[in-house]
Amino acid sequence: MNRLLTPSRHTWLHRANPSLKLAVLIVLFIVTIQTRSIDFAVYQAAAYIALLFLLSGYPAWKVALVVLSFSLVFVSSSLTMILFGKGDHVWWQWGLFRVSEESFYRGLHLGFRAIAFAAEGLLFVMTTPSVKLFYSLMQNFRLPPKFAYSFMASIRLLSIVWEEFLIRRQALRIRGVRTGRGPRGLLEHVRLYAVPLLSQSIRRAHRVAVAMEAKQFSGAGRRTYYYPSAFSRYDGLAVLMFVIALAAAYYAAAALPWFGIEDVRYHGQG
Repeated sequence: MNRLLTPSRHTWLHRANPSLKLAVLIVLFIVTIQTRSIDFAVYQAAAYIALLFLLSGYPAWKVALVVLSFSLVFVSSSLTMILFGKGDHVWWQWGLFRVSEESFYRGLHLGFRAIAFAAEGLLFVMTTPSVKLFYSLMQNFRLPPKFAYSFMASIRLLSIVWEEFLIRRQALRIRGVRTGRGPRGLLEHVRLYAVPLLSQSIRRAHRVAVAMEAKQFSGAGRRTYYYPSAFSRYDGLAVLMFVIALAAAYYAAAALPWFGIEDVRYHGQG
C-alpha cells in the first residue's frame, strides 16, 4: 500500500514550500469557483491534469487511473443538474426527468469545474507530504504546535485503524464467522467491526493525549524543528507555473472556444 502511494521520483514541485503551495491552490480554488465560462472550466481542467502528469512524480499509468476516475466525478456532478435543472428550452422530458438547453450547459459547466477542483487538489496532495505541510504551517504561518501535532497524530491513527480493520477481518474469517444479509447482517457488521474499532481508537487517542500531557506538551515557548521549512527559488517557480497555467487556460478559452458561452448563468435568457 505504501509503495502504491509513494511517488517514483521527486520533481521540483515537491521541493516548493507546502504553505505557499496551499495558499496558491486556495486562490486557484476561488478562481475555479468564480468561473462562469464552460470553455474556461474545460481548459482549467486540462491544464491541471497536464500538470499532474508532468509534476506529480508518479508513473503515467497511476496518474491515468486517477484521471479516469474523474469521469465518475464528472457524471455525479453534472447529471443531477442536467436532469433536474430549470430551463425554458426543453429538449427532452419524461416524468420527473427534464433536460433543457440551459440545464444541459450548466451541468457541463458544473462537471468540468468539479474535474478542475479534483485535479488541483490531487496535484497538491501528490506533491506535499502531510508531515512537511504541518511543519511548514507551524514555522511559516505560526500554526500552534498543539493543533498541528494533533492533526498529524490523527492522520497516523487513521492508517492504524485501517490496519486493525484488515487484521480483524482476517481473524474473523479464520474463525469461520459469517454475517447474514439485510438489516440483521448490517447490525452484525456493526457489532463485529465498528464497536471494537471505535473502542480501540478511543483508548489509543487517550494514550496519545496522556503522553503529550506527561511530556508537558503545551505548545508554549520556542521550539526547534527536525524539518526546517524555508522559502526557496522553487516557490517562485511554483507561483509562476500556476499563473502561466491559469493564463493559458484563459487565453485558450478566448481563442479556441468549444461552446462559446461566456456566462452559463444567463445562457438562454432573452
